[in-house]
Amino acid sequence: MKYSQAEKVGDIINKLLKEDNLEDKFDEQRIVALWQEVVGQGVNRYTVNRFVKDGVLYVNISSAPLRNELMLNRTVLMRRLNEIVGREVIHEIIFR
Repeated sequence: MKYSQAEKVGDIINKLLKEDNLEDKFDEQRIVALWQEVVGQGVNRYTVNRFVKDGVLYVNISSAPLRNELMLNRTVLMRRLNEIVGREVIHEIIFR
């Protein structure tokens, strides 16, 4: 068996995601998964649920004082999440 060109697995996956227009959904799920890394375990302990819909990250927080503090810092959180992903995936964060 002959191989004409070797490709990296990551490059193949990225090409498939682009071809099937799944890149946006994949990055949205990365944002959800990165939430704990960005806010830390202390804040994540009070995070009940999180999801992305139409470029908006919805986060349910069980502590009202913490929710208010996060609302004040939503711009910083949004910027950090988008920077880690490498492009603007979310343009708003709504805390419930």
